[in-house]
Amino acid sequence: MRTLLITGPGGSGRSTIAAATAQAAAGTGTRTLLLGADRGDTLGAALGVVTGAAPVEAAENLTVWRPDATEAFRADLTAFQDRASTALELLGAARLDAEEVTPLPGAEELALLRALRDAALSEAYDLLVVDLPPTPHALALLALPEELRRYLRRLLPAERQAARALRPVLGRLAGVPMPSEWLYDTAGRWDVELAAVEAVLADRHTSVRLVAEPGPAGADAVREAGLALALRGLRPDVLVANRVLPESVEDTWLAGLNAQQRKTLDEWQGTYDVRHVPHLGHDPRGTDDLTALAVPGVNAAGSTVEWPVTDRLAEDGVLVWSIALPGAIRDELDLVRRGDELVVTVGRFRRIVPLPSALRRCTVAGAALREGELRIRFAPDPDLWPQGR
Repeated sequence: MRTLLITGPGGSGRSTIAAATAQAAAGTGTRTLLLGADRGDTLGAALGVVTGAAPVEAAENLTVWRPDATEAFRADLTAFQDRASTALELLGAARLDAEEVTPLPGAEELALLRALRDAALSEAYDLLVVDLPPTPHALALLALPEELRRYLRRLLPAERQAARALRPVLGRLAGVPMPSEWLYDTAGRWDVELAAVEAVLADRHTSVRLVAEPGPAGADAVREAGLALALRGLRPDVLVANRVLPESVEDTWLAGLNAQQRKTLDEWQGTYDVRHVPHLGHDPRGTDDLTALAVPGVNAAGSTVEWPVTDRLAEDGVLVWSIALPGAIRDELDLVRRGDELVVTVGRFRRIVPLPSALRRCTVAGAALREGELRIRFAPDPDLWPQGR
């Protein structure tokens, strides 16, 4: 199954484009699931149907689903209380009833990720179109599985034999029971679930698509989104320029807006595969309007970008790790080596990535940013590098 993740700045019409894309795919006979994250029924408004927590058949081969974060959070918390009942009783904690639970920040993101995983693992669909939140929230959503797995590995490492042996001693010293086996089992289950989501996002059949209205605000949003996606090893398959005016506009006011759009479109052409979607003169509603948008189809290629390691030991005595960061500025770039990880900061975006195995036996010898590519040089550590290499 192919997965298409669609996002864009708020007000860009990304939900309408997602609905039109899913409808067009279903019209070719592709079994399509359209997954939404908005609290409001923006997808239903575009398609002319009511959507909600239960999947709805919007048309032939087209199913729409907006997961209910509240119900999912209540179910998770109830199950957690059941597993942790002994520890809660020892602490004198009172259980929460499902009716009094409201979702915490982040519950909607987790519900969407779980739905994405379940849909991707099912065999009921050929295409999954995901209407992600606006770009800043979507970028945080895409980073969430990797970051949560890292936190779990640090706080509750899988190698817990020492913790098992020391638990009775630590319990006597602290005066309270130490975490029991269920805590590690829970962490392990979460890690498996997050790994499944991470695999879907990194799959070669998964693509990311940006939607933006051409203009100064759209240009700034696309520049920032492209850089943030690059830091995650992703590149948009298509940039949908939405609500594009006709090239010839007689109205003076619209002519100025049209010139502004054309300038932005020219700037985008050199970097992205730009597809124009016309302005209909009104907000699209219903299947006829969605068909008139003539949105681009789903590409066969995914959005993942390789970060290759080049062996230049014979020529320069170093290994070079190349990371594509189009649009990055040298003054906003920062690198920190922490053990077997590299902390990469670009502007307000940061990612902690594990070093490839060969580079873990090296020291950082320098870095340079040229033509949108960060090249980090690693020199072999004589104490760790195999002799005779």
